[in-house]
Amino acid sequence: MRTVFLASLRTHIRRYVAAAIAVAVAVALVVVVGVLTSGAQRGLMDGLGAPYRNADHVVSAAVWPASELNAKAAIAFTEQHGENAAATGRATLPVRANGRQLTGTTVGPIATSESWRWQKLSSGRFPERAGEAVVDVYSAQSDNIDVGDRVRIGDGSAAADVRVVGIVESPSPPAQASMYVTWPQLLRWRDRLHVSAVAVRGDVGRLPEGAKAQTPEGFAAERLTYVQNRVDSLSVMLLLFAGIALFVSVLVIANTFSILFAQRLRDFALLRCIGATRRQVVRSVRREAAVVGVLASLTGTLLGVGLGYGLIALINALAPTTPMGAAAPPTLWLLGGFAVGLVVTLVASWLPTRRVVRVSPLAALRPDAAVDLHSATGRVRLALAAILLAGGLALLGVAMVRDSTALMLAGGGSVFAGVLLFGPVVIPRLVSLAGALLGPAGRLATKNAVRNPRRTATTTASLLIGVTLTTAVLTGMATYQSSLDNQIGRDHPIDVALASPKGPVTPDLLDRVRRTAGVEQAVPLDGAVARVAGLDRAIPVVTAKGVERVARDGGAFARVEPGKIRIDSGAFGKNLALRPGDRVTVRVGERRTQLQVSIGTGWGPVGVVAPETLATLTDAPEPRAVWIRASPGTDAARLGGALDELADPAGATIENGLRTWESLNQQLSTYSWAALGLLGIAVVIALIGIANTLGLSVLERAREHAMLRALGLTRGQLRRLLATEAVLLSVVATALGTVIGLGFAWVGYETLVTRALSEATMRIPWTSLGLVVLAAALAGLLAAVLPARRAARVTPAAGLSLD
Repeated sequence: MRTVFLASLRTHIRRYVAAAIAVAVAVALVVVVGVLTSGAQRGLMDGLGAPYRNADHVVSAAVWPASELNAKAAIAFTEQHGENAAATGRATLPVRANGRQLTGTTVGPIATSESWRWQKLSSGRFPERAGEAVVDVYSAQSDNIDVGDRVRIGDGSAAADVRVVGIVESPSPPAQASMYVTWPQLLRWRDRLHVSAVAVRGDVGRLPEGAKAQTPEGFAAERLTYVQNRVDSLSVMLLLFAGIALFVSVLVIANTFSILFAQRLRDFALLRCIGATRRQVVRSVRREAAVVGVLASLTGTLLGVGLGYGLIALINALAPTTPMGAAAPPTLWLLGGFAVGLVVTLVASWLPTRRVVRVSPLAALRPDAAVDLHSATGRVRLALAAILLAGGLALLGVAMVRDSTALMLAGGGSVFAGVLLFGPVVIPRLVSLAGALLGPAGRLATKNAVRNPRRTATTTASLLIGVTLTTAVLTGMATYQSSLDNQIGRDHPIDVALASPKGPVTPDLLDRVRRTAGVEQAVPLDGAVARVAGLDRAIPVVTAKGVERVARDGGAFARVEPGKIRIDSGAFGKNLALRPGDRVTVRVGERRTQLQVSIGTGWGPVGVVAPETLATLTDAPEPRAVWIRASPGTDAARLGGALDELADPAGATIENGLRTWESLNQQLSTYSWAALGLLGIAVVIALIGIANTLGLSVLERAREHAMLRALGLTRGQLRRLLATEAVLLSVVATALGTVIGLGFAWVGYETLVTRALSEATMRIPWTSLGLVVLAAALAGLLAAVLPARRAARVTPAAGLSLD
């Protein structure tokens, strides 16, 4: 049998290459999933989790964000661990710089040890001793602070003069501060310090009361999931694409080997006729599969690593503000991909031989017929398909009710497996319907395509998977991004808000604001400066006429009923003593009225009232605020700094919500780019799958094509026949995959998106899906080019002599 094995390798090298390609690309998909998800995790730690990336544990409040670490206990805990611990937090302190008082300035710690230092130096150097500080690049631009400036932090006996020695970038939004000093200096204001977490190396020891310890990755994921109503998108994406990678890998390999060994049934039967035993035939098949599986799996593993890191580099080049980390190769994914390729190859290659070793050699030498759907085997296949469909739909229904990701994946896999088993029934009928619209040549291609229903279904399986996956992911991403934008827009409706309590906004100031680079639109708001009971300072009270032109939520936040005042809680922080529903006295000059408080966020220290309410407070409203919509792609820090330079001479203040939007979107878009990378690889593999399967199918029908040539079909007509057949199969697979993909996207929307984002709405990207249909049809046409040329080159006599 060894001689037979070597002769088979020499004779059928083209078929083995096709099988090896199927295994290699399937293994590569599994490995790419691992590399990209590892890169997304590293990117998350380089951004949101930057302060903790060199830690073994992160100690934080057990209940978050409802409570913080006790500052006194957290400081003692940090001091106890010495160089093995670093705290993150900040104190809100008065700061005087360049002869003016800055309000709401936060001061955080910066480590002197390079291993704990997470801020990135932009210019200057890091602080090394007492009396030195660094400033965040955004604050440096907005407050016009530069290296070498002297700044006074704090007030009274606790005040300290420091020199700015550097400008830094702060990639972690939760730990950002306006400026940073060394930890011993920050303890000067320990009574005003809020500690959010402590990074620890080594043994944690006894935790402070009300604290818990987590891994750095777990801590960063918890902070990000809070934005999404506690849904861990990274874990969901990892589980989703791991399941998809495994499913696609198994199907591509199984389909390829099913066709490959079906073509060799007569070879196996002939071996049985000349004396080979069943065990020898099976052992030969396993040996061939093992050789192909090992070599192809190794190739696929290396290919997957190269593609994965190549995609990370491409994503970083296309979206430099959304970095993917260059993580170490994920060992478990590499071993898992190799194991999947080898095991599935062995199983997929052995199953087609069971039939030939169970029947007599002479029976196996007879022409092979497709499975008759009306036979016992066909009825069993249809019954199994019905069970999988019914069970899968039930699991999807339960998943939507219970918001279960695992049940959603199980149900989706079951439904798709049922669809594939129903393929020999459904696909030929759809191909016949599509072919009825074509001319005589199209009808011949249709008859040729549907003559073997099982082969037709197998040929379309790879593309059906790819289109289903593409449709589901594109629809899911469009829905999630749209819903996320809406939610962030409700929390931060105004990009930049200018409030002017000391004097009205002059026409000159408004004109200069509108001419500032990065400003798309600016709307002035009429109002008056008022005293609101419960606030520590006078604020402008305005009506929001025209706000829909600049608000990211369409101005819904500013629609206030008469008798109410809407306050931005974020602009006053913990100093805000008001609660929703409180009734407060609002006074403008000698006029006053009682108003009910409504709370929101995202537009600065300005109270919003109805026009009728403002009329009771003043007869001469003046422009007291300007709300600004930034142009797409505008740098938040640069725009904030430019507007602050205009506002400061007029005594106005700037509230920059664009930076918060930018920070949140940057972390979340990491997942989107990772998903797009995985999607691109999956689609390429699906296209390789259909080309591979179609090529093997053409080889299988060499005698049929030779007979058509002998009956008068020219080479050009044969090529057009195969191209028409490929396009028909592609269009049918695309249409069916689009329908199934939209169904899966709706299930994902109900199971995941509505749980992660309240008030989400499903969005179908019709333009993108139209491009998918066009690309799939072209892909089918291209997949037929090489097989058609190969079939056309074979002369009728040579083709009829093929065995």
